[in-house]
Amino acid sequence: MVWIPAGEFTMGGTDPLARPDEKPLHRVRLRGFWMDSTEVSNAQFEAFVRASGYKTVAERPVDWELLKLQVPPGTPKPDESMLAPGSLVFTPPRTPVSTQDASAWWTWTTGASWRHPTGPGSSIEGLEHHPVVHVCHEDALAYASWAGKRLPTEAEWEFAARGGLEGKVNTWGDEPITPQRCNTWQGHFPDSNTKEDGYFGTAPARSFPPNGYGLYDMAGNVWEWCSDRYRPDTYARQLLAAGGPSSVIENPTGPDSSLDPRNPYAPDSRVHRGGSFLCNDSYCASYRPSARMAAPPDTSMTHLGFRCVCDAPAPGARASPPVQKDSKAPSR
Repeated sequence: MVWIPAGEFTMGGTDPLARPDEKPLHRVRLRGFWMDSTEVSNAQFEAFVRASGYKTVAERPVDWELLKLQVPPGTPKPDESMLAPGSLVFTPPRTPVSTQDASAWWTWTTGASWRHPTGPGSSIEGLEHHPVVHVCHEDALAYASWAGKRLPTEAEWEFAARGGLEGKVNTWGDEPITPQRCNTWQGHFPDSNTKEDGYFGTAPARSFPPNGYGLYDMAGNVWEWCSDRYRPDTYARQLLAAGGPSSVIENPTGPDSSLDPRNPYAPDSRVHRGGSFLCNDSYCASYRPSARMAAPPDTSMTHLGFRCVCDAPAPGARASPPVQKDSKAPSR
């Protein structure tokens, strides 16, 4: 873990790629905290599972009673085969398709999980230092609790992603994205990836340069769960509650309830940040530190992972990161 010092910054984005939910710009003040220098890896998650016996949501049968709360009333129950354990797998089409229909490249795959990232027959052998994927919000919380940590708020995540740079578009500054800076999609999305950055899917930890705080992959590779509930108007509501546009918001933790127009029936949508190896400016430029995305908390996908944070020690105590509970777990 690395230490992220206390500070104040301007949160949000106004560059041409910014979406409405990144506005308005506002000042945020945060206390210091520790943050994982990399996304949680397959090896680290495997150590957690060995020690705890935990089974991820993607490895359990789908609970129809919970699922039907996320779809329009009256939706018929799917065939039992569709309720078998599984997850969403990125499946690139062979020819160009409209980017208006994500079902053209996402496939519900029975048997897909963190152990089998592309479905039955696949494994994480050789991918030990790649970020763990197919983990939902509940799974990330379970790992964080076991490790004596927690998930970051989205304010903490954005502050850390900026690496000490104020008012810059990207984690590395205002310069444009290049294949040498982070793991995203080069070529025509979603059918043709030229792999100029060296990777079709996820990349191992530390494959690209760190930001100013020594954090790796705060842009691209995999999306990272945060603790906050999602609303597109979060920033405006926070400013109103704090007293107006000139207010400085201290240590925000997000709204008490969620509202996600992309998933109108989903309760409790949670924020994830940072973009992924599927980011391409023609479709999704979410490798920017201000970019926001969200999903229902039981969502697991090929490009969705997490990293953890923990709070500072008491005033006067010597700052040190927590000790991993399983001595066999790989170090960061």
